[in-house]
Amino acid sequence: MHIDAPLKSLALRNPELAELVSSATRTAFVATIDLCLDEKVDALLIAGDLYDGDQTSMKTAGFIATQLRRLDEAGIRTFGIRGNHDAESRITKELVFPESVTFFKGSAAAIPLPGLNGRRDVVVHGISFPKPHAPESLLPKFKPPVEGATNIALLHTSLAGAEGHDRYAPCSVADLAGAGFDYWALGHIHKRQVHLDRPAIVMPGIPQGRDINESGAKSVTLITIGDDGAIAIAEHRTSTAQFERVSVDLSGIEDWSEAMRAIGRRLAAERDRTASEHLIARISLIGATSLSWRLRREGDFLRTEAEQQAAIIGNTWIEKVSSACSPSRDAAIDSAGAVAELSQLISEDVLQSDSYRLEASELISELQGALPRELHKMFGSDPASFEKAVAELSQDGALDVIAHLHEADQEPRI
Repeated sequence: MHIDAPLKSLALRNPELAELVSSATRTAFVATIDLCLDEKVDALLIAGDLYDGDQTSMKTAGFIATQLRRLDEAGIRTFGIRGNHDAESRITKELVFPESVTFFKGSAAAIPLPGLNGRRDVVVHGISFPKPHAPESLLPKFKPPVEGATNIALLHTSLAGAEGHDRYAPCSVADLAGAGFDYWALGHIHKRQVHLDRPAIVMPGIPQGRDINESGAKSVTLITIGDDGAIAIAEHRTSTAQFERVSVDLSGIEDWSEAMRAIGRRLAAERDRTASEHLIARISLIGATSLSWRLRREGDFLRTEAEQQAAIIGNTWIEKVSSACSPSRDAAIDSAGAVAELSQLISEDVLQSDSYRLEASELISELQGALPRELHKMFGSDPASFEKAVAELSQDGALDVIAHLHEADQEPRI
């Protein structure tokens, strides 16, 4: 859940949007508790990272305790494990749970689920991260499955690895399938995936996306155990806000107002497809148009116009607007001359020079060091991806410079 975790995106400059995203994880957790009550479930399973370990606010702890108390009052058990984010924190040490809540320790345990008289026995297995790092597989530490019962296991793991996620408690799907458990409730990777149906191996993903890299509707997973032990898997949406990348083709559009209307139409179509209550869009403009340099030059005005289109639609927000439009053929002919020569010089000589790349890398490294740790990866996670980020930022900045030169070149001369 990462409840109350700091915003990961620097692009949320709209205070209302920032408030929506920052409160969305709480809303998703309340939706999860509501689902438990509506479905009259026997237990809620939390597979790690309920909150972030560097959080110190006891308001977060109080909110979590209040919601789990709602389950306690309805006779619903809660079983959880600690992941890499909540393994060690002040909240972990000081939060007082109702008696119906069990968070597994750093050693494996197997707990029978009470109150299932007349139905198949269920045993819940789990192990928490004792520390924020778990470089080795935790699978060998689990207690063996209980014969004749449905065995559910909670594990926080990166599996064999996933893009954008650090490596924790690594293991393979085949390892899990061969361990003898009936259902694996996994945590850590934020993208939902049902790896197997029998045995059921489910990575439910994050219940509320927090930035553009966690796009799409988010959910929790409800499992139902039949009298014969068969497990049915159902997805239930919990996200209130949904990030999406929205591409708008402006090919052939030569009028600014018509371009803004095209953005509005594309946003409205995306809003209709959005399952969550709110759409948060990252707009990318593409296509050949005579407006290409103006779109890049007047970024703040463009964003304001896009936000007005979003406001007309309702429950639609703009996270970022960028233009990758190219000049139309006529615009390219009109712009030939000194600016075109300078543009070629920048692209072919300046950006390719070793001295420029070295200076740009030093500047970006300095900026990276001044940012919070959780934002460092926006410039890449290794030397190759860092070099690629430097090249992309340099190219983007060069195009901004050229766009302003085009404006000056087009001013009337007296």
